[in-house]
Amino acid sequence: MWRAVRVGSWGRKLSRGLRSWRREHTRSFTTSAALGHGGFEWQDPTSEDQVVNVVYVRRDGTETHVRGKVGDNLMYLAHRHDIEIEGACEASLACSTCHVIVDGRFFDRLPEAVEEEEDMLDLAPSLTPTSRLGCQIVLTPHLDGLRVTLPPITRNFYVDGHTPKPH
Repeated sequence: MWRAVRVGSWGRKLSRGLRSWRREHTRSFTTSAALGHGGFEWQDPTSEDQVVNVVYVRRDGTETHVRGKVGDNLMYLAHRHDIEIEGACEASLACSTCHVIVDGRFFDRLPEAVEEEEDMLDLAPSLTPTSRLGCQIVLTPHLDGLRVTLPPITRNFYVDGHTPKPH
């Protein structure tokens, strides 16, 4: 059985205090449309001056010519065109599965690798002096004609013969 309880001035003060506390400690948030990892790379260039041509040399020696655009990430661009670069960590510098060998003519045009990239490259098999992580190469106009070769082997956690898919 419920009884009516008289709330005096103390109860009203407590109620006002809780409302005030809620206003001060409530956080609002907004949402926006999500682009997945590499979503930018799935968009075509809007003009010819944005085009950056890239040549991927696959493990079997065949070449795949790709029209990227300024700002594209080399690894995600490869995913768009079904080139077998895994990228297990989704460009978070936690693996070396997107290891590529950059043509010497273009290596010096790239920004220097950060320490985290160097650490991950130390784990990559078939390392060369021009090795880089594909996830850390962002296309710029002076990289037009860039040529990268996939190393003969990579270190990943899949069974032999698995073809990696974009995440």
